[in-house]
Amino acid sequence: MLTTIARIGQHVGQEVRLGCWLYNKRSSGKIQFLQLRDGSGFIQGVVVKAEVAEEVWENASQLTQESSLYITGSVRADDRAPSGYELTVTGVEIIQIAQEYPISLKEHGVDFLMDHRHLWLRSPRQRAVMAVRSEVIRAMYEFFHENGFVKVDPPILTPTSAEGTTNLFHTKYFDEDAYLSQSGQLYMEAAAMALGRVYSFGPTFRAEKSKTRRHLIEFWMIEPEMAFVDHEENLRIQEAFVSHVVQSVLKNCERELKTLERDTTKLQNVTGSFPRISYDDAIKLLQEKGSEIKWGDDFGAPDETMIADHFDKPVFITHYPTEIKAFYMKPHPERPEVVLCADMIAPEGYGEIIGGSQRIDDPELLEKRFAEHELSEEAYRWYMDLRKYGTVPHSGFGLGLERTIAWICGLDHVRETIPFPRMLNRLYP
Repeated sequence: MLTTIARIGQHVGQEVRLGCWLYNKRSSGKIQFLQLRDGSGFIQGVVVKAEVAEEVWENASQLTQESSLYITGSVRADDRAPSGYELTVTGVEIIQIAQEYPISLKEHGVDFLMDHRHLWLRSPRQRAVMAVRSEVIRAMYEFFHENGFVKVDPPILTPTSAEGTTNLFHTKYFDEDAYLSQSGQLYMEAAAMALGRVYSFGPTFRAEKSKTRRHLIEFWMIEPEMAFVDHEENLRIQEAFVSHVVQSVLKNCERELKTLERDTTKLQNVTGSFPRISYDDAIKLLQEKGSEIKWGDDFGAPDETMIADHFDKPVFITHYPTEIKAFYMKPHPERPEVVLCADMIAPEGYGEIIGGSQRIDDPELLEKRFAEHELSEEAYRWYMDLRKYGTVPHSGFGLGLERTIAWICGLDHVRETIPFPRMLNRLYP
């Protein structure tokens, strides 16, 4: 019976067949211990020389790291095994004896591993990260499906920018200028006016020459937009959304988090309402700690970390100055110098994972913002139409997938959170 390692527990006491690769091997002379992987997990296969045909023993002896094979054996439960099960091998059918594998079971430098990213993905740690990534995406879709959102796909090639063109990749669209999308938000606002509550999920591109552990050139964003939702309800939805995702990972990726040696105690706190601190109070807090930051400055990574350290779960920093935020954010009705926005800062030094706001719904104010930000009214005419024909209060947010995964997994750098990272000096493989 052909099965997978992930389903091996369904076949205790039965003989099964696996398609797999050899991850590692050790031998005591009369017993060979084969560490096997098939993409769904890892399991040990035990080959006892006295109990198998000579051909089976010889085939097992030939196997090199990452050789591919079909293996047959009986499944038995074993509490000592990481997977909880072990395979008593009765047959080994070689598919290919792999050449000397570049990534040996020892320490390698990051550049070497990134050059061999296509192979590094096979390691237990990287497989665990990708499995968590998959679960995060599944949980996101689940949350939106259960809460009445409709998925809408915005374009990747755009004629304009959501937040200015300084950090966009420029290309030619036949005889017109075009850009790779840095956000689908503006298009999602249009979709929200048609469908009520919507979300998009796809790749976005930022041409920022940044080398920090939080930045990628190409990354994935989930961007909900909601008609008839104000700033306060927007924050409540974000709390529920992030809590759902984190709790789903804790429930469904216990083995992967263990592989990553992730301390999950802080993740268990991610539920219910999240603490909030206003921009004003955050500035005071930083100044009390000796920072020279002043009102009107944006927060850097060290500032966000210093603020987050005061809380045991994600924290909202609310009501940033109007001048340092995007043109589409709605001013506070009683304090027009600040906007109805919030950044969600993850604990443990992982920084901003969500940026969101209530959007401007007043057409006159939006026209004023176009002039202040020197935006082309012709290019954004369609966006203005949303305010001319049935404008309503509406809000939205964007969550960066890779930063969220880095936080949940406890990773040092976002480069491990995406299968093939694109960074300032890396376009290969």
